Amino acid sequence: MQRTTHRSPLLARPVIVAMAAAVALTATSCAKSEDDASAGKKSPSAAADADQKVASPKPGGKTCTIDAYGGEKLDLEGATVGFSQSEKEANPFRIAETQSIKDEAAKRGVKLLTANAQSQFSKQISDVQDLLAKGADLLVIAPLNSDGWDPVLQAAAAKKVPIVTIDRKINATACKDYVSFIASDFVEQGRRAADQMIEATGGKGEVAILLGAAGNNVTTERTKGFKDRVAEKAPDLKVVFEQTGDFAREKGQQVTEQLIQSKPGIKGIYAENDEMGLGAVAALKGAGKKAGDVEIVTVDGTRNAVQGIVDGWITGVVESNPRFGPLAFETLDTFTQGKEVAQDIIIEDGAYDPSNAEKDLGRAY
Repeated sequence: MQRTTHRSPLLARPVIVAMAAAVALTATSCAKSEDDASAGKKSPSAAADADQKVASPKPGGKTCTIDAYGGEKLDLEGATVGFSQSEKEANPFRIAETQSIKDEAAKRGVKLLTANAQSQFSKQISDVQDLLAKGADLLVIAPLNSDGWDPVLQAAAAKKVPIVTIDRKINATACKDYVSFIASDFVEQGRRAADQMIEATGGKGEVAILLGAAGNNVTTERTKGFKDRVAEKAPDLKVVFEQTGDFAREKGQQVTEQLIQSKPGIKGIYAENDEMGLGAVAALKGAGKKAGDVEIVTVDGTRNAVQGIVDGWITGVVESNPRFGPLAFETLDTFTQGKEVAQDIIIEDGAYDPSNAEKDLGRAY
């Protein structure tokens, strides 16, 4: 079986997707966690290495042009871009994501309007409508949910405002309702997390899944990838517990406390983001467990989770890179010049484990 556990993030296997050559560039509780003071601090070389990189394009992938979309050409420099963040910036993923958008807008001389839905979908719809009313020429949206976007899509279409979505997908039609979707391959992330869990447990025993928030493709696809890989490669590894932790550390801790009571022999926990995984660590410590008693595999790549590997509490972390700014703006720039962009732009993600966690801690966010 091919393993992805013991690989440096820089050498993680690419996820193959459709991508136009024009945009093939380098390029998820509590609060801003009390122990996150060092988040985001890294050397210049580490910061450069941490930029998103697009996976190799797949021949024949679907693309979009401004003529096909029905928009109008414009010069991105000097344009007004609206950015809608889905969740309160209480975890490192959202902090890094928003900062990346702000940094790239400033670098390019783009006027940026921002809004944060504070994890309320109705507010996000209102936020985006407000961004349009304030004169946004282009939109970058990190959707809270995948469904329910018709009011926004109709309003944007009426104003001929192109939309790029990042990190979660809107259930709509590419190159009609939105231009491009930029994200990780979430099914593949689930598969790779399963590979790490299978290796850590020897492919036998009972494991639990801390599910992400309901109503979006990230949770659905990370779950599918993990379950499918376990069923294929390790039928003696049984998923015996699944409950949502809402991508939040506090909820992940609460759910794990319940898990320890109901399934005291649990061998592993797959947390669909780092914050829930860190909550699981807190629950295990509170229950008197020792590091390594329960294997924990997470997805994201935050500094605290990678440090958790170094400290022995977390087994492995599959990266989900939040630094969307350069790639999002490059996509918008290419598109507004009338050139082709890919409808689905999928990035490469690395992985952390005991072999590289300490060395690559500077890449984490």
